[in-house]
Amino acid sequence: MLELTQRLIDAAEGGAPVLLAVLVDPGPLPLSPGARLLVEPDGRTLGSLGDPALDAAVARAAPGLFARHGARTLYAAGETLAERHTEGAPAIYVEVVESRPTFLVVGAGHIGRALARLANFLGYRVAVIDDRPDFADPALIPEADEVICDDFEAALERFPIGPSTTIVLVTRGHKQDELSLRKCLGRGAAYLGMIGSRRRTTAVLDHLRAEGFPEAELDRVRTPIGLDIGAETPEEIAVSIVAEVILLRRGGTGAPMYYRARRGPTPARS
Repeated sequence: MLELTQRLIDAAEGGAPVLLAVLVDPGPLPLSPGARLLVEPDGRTLGSLGDPALDAAVARAAPGLFARHGARTLYAAGETLAERHTEGAPAIYVEVVESRPTFLVVGAGHIGRALARLANFLGYRVAVIDDRPDFADPALIPEADEVICDDFEAALERFPIGPSTTIVLVTRGHKQDELSLRKCLGRGAAYLGMIGSRRRTTAVLDHLRAEGFPEAELDRVRTPIGLDIGAETPEEIAVSIVAEVILLRRGGTGAPMYYRARRGPTPARS
């Protein structure tokens, strides 16, 4: 279907994301493997897997799948879809098709450069902004796709920000953070975080609140940023920040994966 293919191209090239569902294994149903269904963020659909019940199950699951991004194979389980394989159940490959996400680092100091390296490693399109020529030097940040040397406010006004943009403010001081944050609020970024102590970041938010910025927008600002892993070096701090970005993007809990200590003592062998 030409319309379906064009919609996938639009999503990959920067349009609104779309959920693609492909029937991998019809199980007991008389359906054709390879049948495709698209689900829009607002719930509208295009195409079909060949069975109204399967189409409806995908549409119901779509909001959660959009929130987690990525791709996976799911299995029909009654009126729902499950990740656990069930013998004989129809298998459906689902993928959120969207443009390559952007990781915007505002501030090209030690932490900013470490963030650029990590974000590049994770497959983001990386952009870095700083107003100091000695810091906003592409030779110092080869992992960045774009390095912008300009006034923070002017650069952010021009920069395209949307639902696939992660923004981390790690400038050299609270004044630059506050000026930058003003230009980022209300623009629908997937993640907007600002580094700094609780006292410093609270003061910045209080200033913006007094200026009349909506409380709902201020509540979306992650600050202080990062997971509490005892980070000290710029690289460790960058890891803690990126871990939080991944946690929110993929819907994780942040809980340790380690489980053996909760199982109790291992019985002695006889």
